[in-house]
Amino acid sequence: MRLPGDPSAQDRTARMVRVDHAGEYGAVRIYQGQRAVLGRGPAAPVLAHMQAQEEAHLARFDALIAERGVRPTALLPLWHLAGFALGAATAALGERAAMACTVAVEETICAHYAGQEDALGPEEADLRATIAGFRAEEAEHRDIGLDHGARQAPGYRVLTAAIKAGCRVAIALSERV
Repeated sequence: MRLPGDPSAQDRTARMVRVDHAGEYGAVRIYQGQRAVLGRGPAAPVLAHMQAQEEAHLARFDALIAERGVRPTALLPLWHLAGFALGAATAALGERAAMACTVAVEETICAHYAGQEDALGPEEADLRATIAGFRAEEAEHRDIGLDHGARQAPGYRVLTAAIKAGCRVAIALSERV
């Protein structure tokens, strides 16, 4: 039962589209930052692959923002800078740290997307299918990061915990602002 002050189903879905758009935008910027530092190294092809998938996700959420008349987050300029900075900073620590960043972000996003899939009703079957498909690709990115030595990054546990906390804050802010 919906209580006074609770968002409507339409408002909840708009928040999902808004935050997912922001997240995909941030992910593109993270990979751009990583590629600016590691773009000529051995990780370049895998980073380019993951960035291309994130760009496709962003394009779909760009379309959903327009189709549904959802206001994008006002924080996109911040995510523009923060995403690139996070990508470049972790890449500057080395390929393994960049992959640890990928693991942390993608684990957080997979959990976020799973929660959204559970919350969407049958009237949003298309959106649920989109999110499920993107979640599978985000899980692939996490696995790529693990396969490329993320766990061997210096300070892996601290680094990933900090990045996950930052992602959760970004999610909460982007849903509302």
